[in-house]
Amino acid sequence: MEILQKIFKDKFAKSAFIVLAFLYLIILFADFIAPYSSTYSNRDMSYAPPSKIYTITEEGKWSLPYTYNYIREYEPALMQTIYKQDRSKKYYIKPFVKGEKYKLLGIIPCDRHLFGVRNGGYIYPLGTDINGRDVFSRLLFGGRISMTIGFLSLFIVFPIGLLYGGISGYFGGILDTIMMRFAEAIMAIPSFYLLIILAAILPSGMTSIQRFCLIVVILALIGWAGFARVVRGMVLSIKNEEFVQAEKTMGASNLRIILKHILPQTTSYVIIAMTLSVPSYILAESGLSFLGLGIQQPDASWGNMLKEAQEFTNILYRPWLLTPGFLIFIAVLSFNLLGDAIRDFLDPKSQSK
Repeated sequence: MEILQKIFKDKFAKSAFIVLAFLYLIILFADFIAPYSSTYSNRDMSYAPPSKIYTITEEGKWSLPYTYNYIREYEPALMQTIYKQDRSKKYYIKPFVKGEKYKLLGIIPCDRHLFGVRNGGYIYPLGTDINGRDVFSRLLFGGRISMTIGFLSLFIVFPIGLLYGGISGYFGGILDTIMMRFAEAIMAIPSFYLLIILAAILPSGMTSIQRFCLIVVILALIGWAGFARVVRGMVLSIKNEEFVQAEKTMGASNLRIILKHILPQTTSYVIIAMTLSVPSYILAESGLSFLGLGIQQPDASWGNMLKEAQEFTNILYRPWLLTPGFLIFIAVLSFNLLGDAIRDFLDPKSQSK
């Protein structure tokens, strides 16, 4: 609670915290917020631009928000497909519109969406991709993978790193030397290139869920070594403290001393490391998916959605396809700002100034 209070006193940390809370809130309720499901596709609307929303009628009067459907036409002079608005019928944007069925939070059956249009209309807030899939809806569903992969990796990285570093630093001697040389060998492996190799040799028949879980495990097995090395250094400075010696005198086991008395002293560093590690996992997953070695279509992640925007013509004529890159930038920046703020709050040197 003290950390949260300090975060809200720092305007940058407060902004980062609010942005991250908002991102996780919308991906949690993605099924409800998104106007379409993750499997929705309208091939007739390939690369349709974002729907234009109007609140003023042609007569200049205020109106409920409405939009028009697009008509797809081929323009011989430009030698490309263009979209024109069909002004013959208005489609009013309604809240809590009945649509495709889903399970809210994976439990509650529901068919209501936050907004949408009825009677044959459609709305694409951020346009569509090459397969006519709503980019806005896919951003929400893709965020579930891109924004959670970091935290899932931490559940593997930190227990291994804490225990490994704690044992190495506490016992010292030959055991410490052997354990640290092994950790350094893991750290010497070029992680991203290893990920590319491992992802490339995965069976093509794997589902995206299986591939996602495997990427999490691979990222975790690579990332624990550096963390363990720092924990080991902290344990070396803690194990000679009086409270540790007192526990030894009372006959406490080595494992109890490590788990109950030494590792809790590293809490400040663990919190900082967690907030600063998540962005690297987000970027790693996005990079793999961008290269086509991570989450596969038709399942969405911000990385494989951004892959479609690498073509120059898409960047020039379809800038809405760059939105996943913007969200990756915002998420990584927010985590870094929050992590830096927490580090400053928990650093005794900065508090003494």
